[in-house]
Amino acid sequence: MHPGVIYALLAAVLFGASTPFAKTLVGQMPPVALAGILYLGSGLGLLACYVVRALVKRKVEEKPIRLTRADLPWFAGAVVAGGMAGPLLLMLGLMSVTASSASLLLNMEGVLTSMLAWFVFKENFDRRIFIGMLLIVAAGVILSWDQVPIAGLPWGAIAIVGACLCWGIDNNLTRKVSASDPLEIAATKGLVAGAVNLAIGLVIGSTLPALPTVLVAGVVGFCGYGLSLVLFVLALRHLGTARTGAYFSAAPFAGAALSLVMLGEVPGTLFWIAAMLMAAGIWLHLTESHGHQHTHDPLAHGHAHSHDVHHQHAHGFEWDGVEPHVHPHEHVPLTHFHAHFPDIHHRHEH
Repeated sequence: MHPGVIYALLAAVLFGASTPFAKTLVGQMPPVALAGILYLGSGLGLLACYVVRALVKRKVEEKPIRLTRADLPWFAGAVVAGGMAGPLLLMLGLMSVTASSASLLLNMEGVLTSMLAWFVFKENFDRRIFIGMLLIVAAGVILSWDQVPIAGLPWGAIAIVGACLCWGIDNNLTRKVSASDPLEIAATKGLVAGAVNLAIGLVIGSTLPALPTVLVAGVVGFCGYGLSLVLFVLALRHLGTARTGAYFSAAPFAGAALSLVMLGEVPGTLFWIAAMLMAAGIWLHLTESHGHQHTHDPLAHGHAHSHDVHHQHAHGFEWDGVEPHVHPHEHVPLTHFHAHFPDIHHRHEH
């Protein structure tokens, strides 16, 4: 299986599993404070990983490429949309939506991510992927209908879809910096977003629960937001935004399955209809293949790589032959044919 697919599916499982755990924490602290602690747990845990890695990998050629000044506007937008607005809307939605339905509603993140990638950032797509997205959209509509109250609007479902839109914006902006160190990206986002959300919560009068509850929330954030985001950035590097979002659509099924077991929820008929539609949509994504003759334009960047057909370059330093390794390198123009994803080397027009 393609490594990008593995990264995306692992990210999906970790994020999906965090939803029922977050649902159990919603009633124990205000949504803004909970969103802050989840992201602070993510940032602090990843910061510890960052320090350990820095101590272990001291050679220059082992160190990942850090964010540059040109990356900062894209990254700042990703932090605001995905690290601040997104989790807050999700916590608000979880106050009135069951964890199992919320988990499936989160599939809208993949749809909105892909729509933005296709129509705003001009990433390529084909009929198979488009039909799969239509099935997922239909499932999301069914789940939202299932949440319609007797009077008024389904604000809980709307808030969760709003969170998905924020994360869709985040994913497309993060793709712009996905060649950089994913651990640095995820740790920085967690620390900044967590600190801001928690500060807002405290300013508006939120109170924190007992220390054990705070620690549990931090662990949930580290796994479901931190490690998941590191894997998601790696998937963006290998698959592009739309297809990473498509594979990430498996996340709600992990969350929904865990919700049924852990929280004892009993879903209705509409839930199962939506689940089948989403499963069909994800199957179309997983079985998609894309190949044609294409030309690589000259490109200079840095990331972990092996010397495959796309990385036939000389080194300006003494190399010990170990792969993969990390250093800035240049790509010369190249025209060839093979199956590929819109990864960091295949962002060409069609």
